Amino acid sequence: MSRSIHLALHIHKDPAAMAERVAHHLTQICEEAIAERGVFTIALSGGTTPIPLFRLLAESDWADRLPWEKIVVYWGDECCVHPDDPRSNYAIARSELLSHVPITRYYRMKGECNPVESALAYENLIKEHFNLKEGEFPRFDCILLGIGEDGHTASLYPGEHAVREKERIVIDQYVRSNKADRLTLTLPVLNNARSCIFMVTGKEKHHALTRTLNLLEKPELPAQKVRPTRGELLWVVDEGAALGDNE
Repeated sequence: MSRSIHLALHIHKDPAAMAERVAHHLTQICEEAIAERGVFTIALSGGTTPIPLFRLLAESDWADRLPWEKIVVYWGDECCVHPDDPRSNYAIARSELLSHVPITRYYRMKGECNPVESALAYENLIKEHFNLKEGEFPRFDCILLGIGEDGHTASLYPGEHAVREKERIVIDQYVRSNKADRLTLTLPVLNNARSCIFMVTGKEKHHALTRTLNLLEKPELPAQKVRPTRGELLWVVDEGAALGDNE
């Protein structure tokens, strides 16, 4: 059975231009979501790539455009560390964005607790918030994602069991390559989103990006497996990631 994928690729000179592109797109889909459902649900990504976007959205001219009282923030994955740890995805979003805007509804993954218990607690929270029945997956309005040099996205790593999970919403994942525990949304959740936005920077990501964008290649990398069934897939990348050593 064939299936079309609504995919768009935008290449920008630098992370600042990428942030502008994503901010404009977020504003648009936020308006549409609130007009239709009265709320905008978004799962944030971690790492350093989204920081320019967070800082842009925290600036007064952008912050004033968004109806923060109708935005609900979740996380796509989290390191199993204390929320004040610099490795915490929540800590980055809090310092760069959340503490600067009038948002009150955001729900972090509790990385400081037992990973198995934290994953189940976050899954139950999502089930309650999205009023899910048994076997249903949440439909986020937007999920922000990145990609690693190894092709991982969120905390779905090549060769690890989480990437094969088909029933859970959130799963704990011990990543052997990093020797660390992670919490992550699963692929069925990512592929049920209305919009998945990948932000990718740096020429070291070029190989993984090229493989992932080749839709004719057998999907083996976790990032290749992100193909929303009823939504859009947007890639916003810098010239380094797009061109590699040829820039």
